[in-house]
Amino acid sequence: MSENAVECIVEFPGPASPGYTLSPLRRGGGDPCYVTAADGAIWRTTLMRTGPVTMRISRSGPRAVACEAWGGGAAEFADGCAALLGADDDASGFSPVEPTIAEAHRRVPHLRLGRTGRVLESLIPAVIEQRVAGKDAFRAWRLLVTKFGSPAPGPAPAGMRVPPPADVWRRVPSWEFHLANVDPGRARTLVGCAQRADSLERLVTRPAEQAREALMSLPGVGVWTAAETAQRAFGDADALSVGDYHLAKVVGWTLLGRPIDDDAMVKLLAPVRPHRHRAVRLLEASGLARNPRFGARQAIPDLRAI
Repeated sequence: MSENAVECIVEFPGPASPGYTLSPLRRGGGDPCYVTAADGAIWRTTLMRTGPVTMRISRSGPRAVACEAWGGGAAEFADGCAALLGADDDASGFSPVEPTIAEAHRRVPHLRLGRTGRVLESLIPAVIEQRVAGKDAFRAWRLLVTKFGSPAPGPAPAGMRVPPPADVWRRVPSWEFHLANVDPGRARTLVGCAQRADSLERLVTRPAEQAREALMSLPGVGVWTAAETAQRAFGDADALSVGDYHLAKVVGWTLLGRPIDDDAMVKLLAPVRPHRHRAVRLLEASGLARNPRFGARQAIPDLRAI
């Protein structure tokens, strides 16, 4: 363990798999808040109520994960580290009958859904990802966090940054969003969310479904954005990303051998409620998810040239 780090060990009743749990928090390969080191350790930054944090997470045994944290929020992070790694995830009652989902569960029985407890930190990148290709959204996130975030505390890998606090997001000039290829609609939604940051963070005390409904009361936040936020901030096992450009097609190809739309996906996954997101994550993590490609990717509109 490293000097001046706050340390904790999280033990599990089965195999420890922090990579499966934490990978949804990574916003592309160049995410300045998430780095996987050559030794397999996961480095991540976050902004807790008590201050910034750099964390290093690695397996310390077949059923244990070691966490080290630096920065003003390190002690607060250590208190919530088990939840982040999915130790509180409750999969009771999840016994899928559909053959492919059941096989995915058999292959990855130790997949756990973690919760960050940080609502704005999950909501803002979800807003940036609305209605655009992932590559473009990841680039925007990287540019904005690199410019407006703060240096990662402790011995973090070079270039890591801590996401900006709400008051900084509120003051980002419109032209900076434009340079990052974030259109005015998404920028207004992002700033509006940042203006309600204190209320948003209190949603972690509500049941996940109620918290999703509260998120959808925000202008510009729909079903998809609320689900993407709830999956990460609340560990919501039923937060299905309805409205995703690819997801319904993936579920259809994987379970039926043909593409389907959102309505058909909702109906198809109804038997696994309240674990629809868990089922999707299992399909992804098990390698069983299918999404055949039949043409070139859609071009990404470049708002910077306008």
